Order: sequence, then C-alpha cells, then structure tokens
Amino acid sequence: MLQDTQTIRYYQRLTDAFAELWNRGYRTDDMRMYLDGYLAALRHGNTIEPFLIHRLEEEASRYLYDGSNFAVPQPQPQPDYY
Repeated sequence: MLQDTQTIRYYQRLTDAFAELWNRGYRTDDMRMYLDGYLAALRHGNTIEPFLIHRLEEEASRYLYDGSNFAVPQPQPQPDYY
C-alpha cells in the first residue's frame, strides 16, 4: 500500500496512462515497457527514494496484470415485455 503522497501521484499518473494506452490498442507487453521506462526515469532523476520506487513498481505491476482493470463492461440485455 502506497502512503507517500508523491508516490501516490506517480501511481495515479501511471494507471491513467495504462488506461489510455489500453484504449489506444496497446497491450500488456507494451504497457510493461512503458512502466519500465517510467521507473527508469524516476530512478535516474532521483525524484523519490529507491524503496518507494520499488513499492510503486509492485503496485503498478499488480494493477497492470489484474485483468479486471481493463475489462470492457458488457451491457445487460433488457427483457422485452410485449
């Protein structure tokens, strides 16, 4: 569970980007590469502590590989009452 406010902001940015990439047609492998690049930039920039980056990676990976986050809801058929 993320508790640092800056790390939570990065997590929100990542999950929003994942949803946008999914809607554009990218799949899990592409989004994993995006995550790896994002985390590498955070490590290189020294914006947050390394252990927070590790936690961010765990949470973002959990979000990425949870299929329910990218499932398209199917509409319920309406029964006809004629």
